[in-house]
Amino acid sequence: MAVRTLAANRLRSVLTMLGIIIGNASVIVMVGVGQGAQRYASSQFQSLGTDVIFVIAGTDNARRNIIAPPNRLVLADAEAIAAQVPTVRAVAPQINGSELVIAGSNTKRATVLGTTPSYAIVRNAEVSAGRFLSEEDNQRSARVVTLGSAIVKELFPNQNPIGQYVRIRGTSYEVIGVMAEKGAFLGTNQDDTVFMPISTMVNRLSGRTSPFGIAVQVINVTAKNSASVEAAAFQITNLLKLRHQVLDANSEETFTVRTQRDALEIVGNITGALTIMLAAIAGISLLVGGIGIMNIMLVSVTERTQEIGLRKAIGAKQRDILSQFMIEAVILSVAGGALGTAIGIGGVSLVAIATPLEASVSGVAIAMALGVSGGIGLFFGVFPARQAAKLDPIVALRSI
Repeated sequence: MAVRTLAANRLRSVLTMLGIIIGNASVIVMVGVGQGAQRYASSQFQSLGTDVIFVIAGTDNARRNIIAPPNRLVLADAEAIAAQVPTVRAVAPQINGSELVIAGSNTKRATVLGTTPSYAIVRNAEVSAGRFLSEEDNQRSARVVTLGSAIVKELFPNQNPIGQYVRIRGTSYEVIGVMAEKGAFLGTNQDDTVFMPISTMVNRLSGRTSPFGIAVQVINVTAKNSASVEAAAFQITNLLKLRHQVLDANSEETFTVRTQRDALEIVGNITGALTIMLAAIAGISLLVGGIGIMNIMLVSVTERTQEIGLRKAIGAKQRDILSQFMIEAVILSVAGGALGTAIGIGGVSLVAIATPLEASVSGVAIAMALGVSGGIGLFFGVFPARQAAKLDPIVALRSI
């Protein structure tokens, strides 16, 4: 009876379900996109390397101050970490700079990164042609560079760059390799980088900017395995405190130790909070849809007063009338929820195809969406159903 009644007013039923449809579709899409963003962030961090620990010059407070302490993170610190921390597999210090790179008539401003051969191990960097920097290059301060794939496309279009030369500040450097494409990470194009030996970088570009040795901005470290990441971070912190004479709580540290997991956890918390917020906003549509169902059911009670009176006159009890109107409300909400879920799944699939986000919908999200929409129909259908069930049959029949 409930299905026949709703089918008799198809347009009104569809319009009543519209709020539930929009709400369910929005929640499904928001949850799917949020989960996709978390997976995308995780894969981006994995591209930096596995089990990586970053030792960064300065502290959070120092970087916020106008007068920062001198940069005391030096190459000797990286060498000490490699020699004295047993849980470390590889260490790669780095110095960053921005320089104009010239090849023939082509010019490009790029990040120049001075580092050691271990960088390829720590940061999971692969070479697509030629080779990466070697220990011999570092020892003799060789004028060689390995280029990111984006730089090769601009400086050597349709050419093999291996064996050719680029100029940086008037000095020529031989191209010995091309890095495999890695893409952008947090707004930075990882393929837009020129790699050169750290000794060459110091002697020809950055200079010795610390009285304690060759100053570096970051020391990249990889632990021996996932289980030893926290232990390695702890040991590195203690070693650098001893080396930098941070011996008590009043001494200010000149470095920050961050693990890859710390960064991933922060990004996960941010994306998770945004997903919950957006899903909550989208869930308002479900509330609006529930109010719409209640409104239409109240109108239906008024329109069907004669039907209710006749049913009660021939023996229908209050629970029969209550059940019919409750069933109608639940059918509207569940049908709207199913349609909205289908539309939401289609939207998530479209996002996954059109964007780099690995968006997908879990069965739990679908079950929750359908359960919530059914619960909304039940909740907002109670009042109209009770109104119908309480009608006096004599009063109802009098309206015939």
